[in-house]
This record gives sequence, C-alpha cells and structure tokens, in this order.
Amino acid sequence: NKMATQQKIKKEVLKEGNGQTPKKGQTITVECTGFVAATGKKFWSTKDPGQQAFSFKIGLGQVIKGWDEGFASMSLGEKARLTIAWDYAYGETGFPAWGIPQRADLIFEVEVLKIQ
Repeated sequence: NKMATQQKIKKEVLKEGNGQTPKKGQTITVECTGFVAATGKKFWSTKDPGQQAFSFKIGLGQVIKGWDEGFASMSLGEKARLTIAWDYAYGETGFPAWGIPQRADLIFEVEVLKIQ
C-alpha cells in the first residue's frame, strides 16, 4: 500500500539528483546524519571525525526499512531529508547504545554519492 508507506517515510528533496535510482540489490554509498525527531539530538553522522560514507545493498533488509524504502526513491547526487516513523526505524526498543529512545521517529539528512 503505497499511501501507507508514504506516511511512514516523508522525503523533502534538498537538491535534485540525476534521475538514476538504485535497483534492488545494488550497492549504494551515502552520506548521512541522523537525528532523533522529538529532540533534534544527533546520534550519528558519516561526516563526524573518523567516520566515512556508508555503503549497503538496497532492498535486502541490511538497514532499517525506512532506509531501504526511502533511498529506493532517491537518485544519484540527490540530497534529501527523510523523516522516518519509529516502526520503519528501530521500533519498540529503539537503539539505546546510540541514544535512540523507544518508538522514536528519526530524521536523516542524506546524500547519494554512488550507485553500483
């Protein structure tokens, strides 16, 4: 149900990409900064010292559902702000080690660097 999915993931495009979106199973490399929506607290950024761009195979459940589905609609070079509902993120338990509370909606500022 496309409508329901869209309510779980809100995408605000900050910069248009080239129109080339990833296909399931392709590896995409992204820059990403994540915030807890309720507090605005940053919990992770690929741009922090010692961190690097993050790569994963899309559509295979290697990452949270909000990423698998959110990045599927993004094209090469696109920058966007993804707001992801808690059940498409870390769910009931959250991710305490990262300071993500239970049932936390998340905001990610992301950019697609590579699609392979």
